[in-house]
Amino acid sequence: MLVAFSVAPSGSGDSLAAAVADAVRVVRESGLPHRTDSMFTTLEGEWDEVMDVVRRATEAVGRHGDRVSLVLKADVRPGRSGEMQGKLDRLEAALAEPSSARDEG
Repeated sequence: MLVAFSVAPSGSGDSLAAAVADAVRVVRESGLPHRTDSMFTTLEGEWDEVMDVVRRATEAVGRHGDRVSLVLKADVRPGRSGEMQGKLDRLEAALAEPSSARDEG
């Protein structure tokens, strides 16, 4: 299962860096495969372990404000693993194909 999420406090001023850093620390300490970019953090694992990390990251951010906004998107594919990189590998392979080969198939 892949889960991409973004969590941010409300009512804590303009800078969110400290709150986001607390959330990312939770993710890194989880030991789950993850990737953080400028908009989302993506986690890979089983349902319960991934959702536990999201809950704990949300609670960490909640200590920075009166309210928390959580955006979450999940790709639930039982029996699959390595999809965080696998999806990118398949995309790159498709991009490497000549466009005429895709159109003819």
